Amino acid sequence: MSYAAPFSLLWRNAGDPVQAELFGEDSCIESWLSVERALATAQASLGVIGPSDAEAIVRAARIGNIDRDRLWRDAQNVGYPILGLVRQISAHCPAGPDGRVHYGATTQDIMDTALALQMSRSLEALDEQLQRLGDALAERATEHAGTVMPGRTHAQQAVPTTFGATLATLLDQVRRQRTRLQQAHERIAVVSLFGAGGTNAAEGPRSVGIRSRLAAELGLADVPVPWHVDRDVLSEYGWICATIAGTCAKLGRNIVDLSRTEIGEVFEPFTSHRGASSTMPQKVNPISSELMIGVGAVAGALASGLVRIQEAGHERAAGEWYLVPNLGCLAGSALGEALVVAEGMRVDPQRMAANLDLDGGLIMAEAMMIQLAPAMGREHAHDLVYEAAERAREQKRTLHEIMPVVAAEQGRADLLPEHLVRPSDYVGEAGRIASTAVERWRTTRALPAGPAIADLGG
Repeated sequence: MSYAAPFSLLWRNAGDPVQAELFGEDSCIESWLSVERALATAQASLGVIGPSDAEAIVRAARIGNIDRDRLWRDAQNVGYPILGLVRQISAHCPAGPDGRVHYGATTQDIMDTALALQMSRSLEALDEQLQRLGDALAERATEHAGTVMPGRTHAQQAVPTTFGATLATLLDQVRRQRTRLQQAHERIAVVSLFGAGGTNAAEGPRSVGIRSRLAAELGLADVPVPWHVDRDVLSEYGWICATIAGTCAKLGRNIVDLSRTEIGEVFEPFTSHRGASSTMPQKVNPISSELMIGVGAVAGALASGLVRIQEAGHERAAGEWYLVPNLGCLAGSALGEALVVAEGMRVDPQRMAANLDLDGGLIMAEAMMIQLAPAMGREHAHDLVYEAAERAREQKRTLHEIMPVVAAEQGRADLLPEHLVRPSDYVGEAGRIASTAVERWRTTRALPAGPAIADLGG
């Protein structure tokens, strides 16, 4: 059975294969089947259904027994896929066990628990990518802890910094994202089994035990209060994915700006015709960075829908089918492109040094003001340097050349130090910032990977 979906150049060019598989058709069906198998096993362990019935259900609830065309036809007719799925499982069971499939559960129990499995595995995969990204950034930050470059505010040169220090802030953001992801994983990897109206009445007096056993079978956490209409669990997953994409977009924006012809300090990795133009032979476009920026924009737009899915009323929810898998795939795609850049970036320290002298070295204005302040006071130093900067710009001369002239005119020549400050003298805590960010990153730990969905529930 075919279905209508637009072709996506984004997914074709930058789709993440791991996330696409986790949220793909096979994984979706298999996750539902895993929950059905685990439910039967849990019920049998407490005597709700017989062991032989559970064994028959586990054997029947296999993806090879599912007629997909029929499953999706039934899903379109019913509105949800689980009724049709249960009937196909039942059809592969002998008489007796066929009446024990999906016993006491409702559609949303299966779909939410299955989605929790998918989101859990998705976060584990994203965590692996964050590990690689952080490691690559830590290596670059260490390598360039002392590489002096212009710091920029409002797209203009501001004060000197080091490339390692600029990478350190991004590295620490990656560390925070990893912490958020791991904290969210605890709230997202949870079972849902509370029946049609949230009371779990259909599971009978052993309902609490069944839910606990079901969670254990699937490697999820048990919860004593239903979340089937409290979709903050799904929203948290979506926000994590969106903000991870935003972190990658930040990296992409910096690379695009720093690789401009007029700046030329940092570039993406290069292979023949990577980022080439169909008409301008000289072009080496920052394609991964542009993809990160684009993915971040799409993720941000989709994230606005996460608040709306939390409006679910009464005892049933809907609306996350598109948002959750797409945000997971966007985060994976953004991280994939970030890894390309972080692991293969090309840095030009000589160009960074040369750019410090652009505009007559006016990037040292604050540094000179601070250097002069003890002798003449901050405000007098500010006015002296301001006048010198204006003169240097007008006369196309350097700030270092003009400072003695203006100081002499103002009768302050005797207050100038023997040597005016240079860029490498004015990077403050840059080295410590780089090393501290790397040290903090090294203390992070990976999420333990759970078993594949197909291996769960029997």
